[in-house]
Amino acid sequence: MTKNFSFKISKLLRPLVAVIIITVVIMTSNSTSAIAASVWDNETQSYSGNQEIIVYRSPSCSCCGAWLEHIQKHGFKIKEDIKTDEMEAIKQKYNLPPELASCHTAIIDGYVMEGHVPADDIKRFLKHKPQLAGLAVPEMPIGTPGMEMGNTKQPFSVIAFNKKSEFKVFNRYESY
Repeated sequence: MTKNFSFKISKLLRPLVAVIIITVVIMTSNSTSAIAASVWDNETQSYSGNQEIIVYRSPSCSCCGAWLEHIQKHGFKIKEDIKTDEMEAIKQKYNLPPELASCHTAIIDGYVMEGHVPADDIKRFLKHKPQLAGLAVPEMPIGTPGMEMGNTKQPFSVIAFNKKSEFKVFNRYESY
């Protein structure tokens, strides 16, 4: 006889769980990147699809606006900029794994882009139209697009995830 156990991760423990999961993903992935090196290489060709993005963000978060400026500089157009206090509901609506949560959620061509994902990673991801749910930069690492703080830079990973909440490193930055 088997029993199914489920639990919700406390909001206070989410950052710790995210760090642990990302560390395990990084340690078990190839040293260079991605979901599959055979699928994505380091190409930087531009994405030529629908470049309109719908962004959901908290009205009190200032870094989200800086990320919007970053993606606009890279050719993306903001179709809707929705400021809402219901960010957790938005993340649940788009089946974002809680461990990958950040401050804002963007939707482009049906894919979820969570947090401070660099525009070139979004373009590379969208160019291939993978059978995945999207990309995420969990938490808010210093030095990511929109989180610039002078010369301070934290290493971070861009995580690709599917609809089953499975994820792998898409790209890794020691300094962006």
